[in-house]
Amino acid sequence: MKDLTFKQKVMQGIYDLFYIWKREFRTTFRDQGVLIFFVLVPLVYPLIYAFIYTNETIREVPTVVVDNSRSSLSREYLRKVDASPEVQLVSYCAGMEEAKRMLRERKAYGIVYIPSSFSDDIARGKQTQVSIFCDMSGLMYYKALLTANTNVSLAMNADIKMERSANTTDRQDEITASPIAYEDVALYNPTNGFAAFLIPAVLMLIIQQTLLLGIGLSAGTAREQNRFRDLVPINRHYNGTLRIVMGKGLSYFMVYSLVAVYTLCVVPWIFSLNQIAIPGVLSLFTLPYLAACIFFAMTVSIAIRNRETCMLLFVFTSVPLLFLSGISWPGAAMPAFWKYFSYLFPSTFGINGYVRINSMGATLQEVSFEYRALWLQAGFYFLTTCLVYRWQILQSRRHVVEEYKRLKEKGQ
Repeated sequence: MKDLTFKQKVMQGIYDLFYIWKREFRTTFRDQGVLIFFVLVPLVYPLIYAFIYTNETIREVPTVVVDNSRSSLSREYLRKVDASPEVQLVSYCAGMEEAKRMLRERKAYGIVYIPSSFSDDIARGKQTQVSIFCDMSGLMYYKALLTANTNVSLAMNADIKMERSANTTDRQDEITASPIAYEDVALYNPTNGFAAFLIPAVLMLIIQQTLLLGIGLSAGTAREQNRFRDLVPINRHYNGTLRIVMGKGLSYFMVYSLVAVYTLCVVPWIFSLNQIAIPGVLSLFTLPYLAACIFFAMTVSIAIRNRETCMLLFVFTSVPLLFLSGISWPGAAMPAFWKYFSYLFPSTFGINGYVRINSMGATLQEVSFEYRALWLQAGFYFLTTCLVYRWQILQSRRHVVEEYKRLKEKGQ
């Protein structure tokens, strides 16, 4: 290389870059493990997740009743609760112990308790109450049970007010029942569904996690096949940092450009999730996210010593990263340390930006913080990847020199 001109060195670097790209591309589709993480998991995993939550909301939650009032008013209340789409009354119990036993046996997920004074209190003009108990192993059960009972109690409250007001016109009844008119509009999630809230975040996280696993597996394979357990193979085409980083990065980017289109566009369309993104805005936002994820995965792959290590290091991080993103758990309620710690991961900015673009119709200007952060991450992790591979090149050279000296001393 020292005898080559600058132009020849540039041409040789470009040739080596495409040689590494071609070899990495071939390795991706010949290694079954890498192929599973790069193709099969991104294709199948979003479908499984979306199928599980495709109903969006919980309907007809099995519920038992303890009615100590046994009055016409309590029966009316329970009849309206049973008629709601969220709750199905499956049994009337003699007491709370019987109702609790049915919850433990999973025959029901909630209890509606009506006290003996329910009807008498209303007749006397006193405030009464209805208690609900719920199996909190699933928050969706609690939401359905609370929604049904709240709606029924509000409706019956309005009827009781109108009966006691002695109004003479329907307009007076309307004002008595609702002095302040209100309208409930669920912005960006009209069904109040779980899938529309969770699936977009999971789709972005899948891209990062499968890249971590696939690139980590590829790095573990490279070390196992290397005589000196180095990440960089002993090959004259791998004699340069930029050509290695750009060659490998280009290979991963080409594969995940197609994966991103399927994951972020096709899957939401299949399951009729909210999808109001401007295509150009989504494309421009996805570009730095893919770059940041690729270089982040290439940087941390330095810790992978064999093919199995990536499974131990990266799989368990999926749930914590979903919480750290501020989607599953509100970012405003997150301690400052964990909030800034989450900035290390591209998924934090990718999830927040994608949700606002795809589900809320935001523009790049409206997600400028996340967009700039992803470009900064892409640049930072590109530099760290170059440092990692430069160190590995020097390590490989040192091992080759040491092996040459050892063989020379033995006269070989």
